[in-house]
Amino acid sequence: MSAALLLSGGMDSVAIAYWKRPEFAVTIDYGQLAAPAEVRAATAVCEMLGIAHRVVRANLAALGSGDMAGRPKIGVAPLSEWWPYRNQMVVTLAAMAVIPLGVTRLMIGTLGTDGEHVDGQPAFIERLDGLLRMQEGGMSLEAPAIGMSAAELVRRAGVPIDVLAWSHSCHRSDYACGECGGCRKHYRTMEAIGAGPY
Repeated sequence: MSAALLLSGGMDSVAIAYWKRPEFAVTIDYGQLAAPAEVRAATAVCEMLGIAHRVVRANLAALGSGDMAGRPKIGVAPLSEWWPYRNQMVVTLAAMAVIPLGVTRLMIGTLGTDGEHVDGQPAFIERLDGLLRMQEGGMSLEAPAIGMSAAELVRRAGVPIDVLAWSHSCHRSDYACGECGGCRKHYRTMEAIGAGPY
């Protein structure tokens, strides 16, 4: 059974790529501001690890909100980085990209600490897994780090700093702004694993 990973190029998905070594990785450029840096990071990591990499470009910037779209968050957003239906969207696009490759297992980098977003909660991942399984191809969705924090994942994966250094976590820019939720999480995680201070 072939496996693929949704590889955003962020710290969490980079750690999972190193830990699980899937045959394929998919990066989705859906019009988010940091897409060029995310694609660069994911491409570099896949080259280092020998993972076949696909980039899917679907410009949905007009449908975005919050930090990732460079717009104010909308009223229902739990956090400033919320993009409407993001995990549902990227999982669907990734599944579409890898089903012709014979992939039967798709992994996503959701953590235990992503529960502030409904689409980061175990119940949501389970339902999305069920939706994929009932369709042609019977693909499954897995979140191997769903019970971990970012620091726990990095330690469990054993990912070296020179691989982790490629990751891009900023939500607002090609370069780390140092202020958004993604940058702050990146700095906290690096400090927690002894690679700080920041």
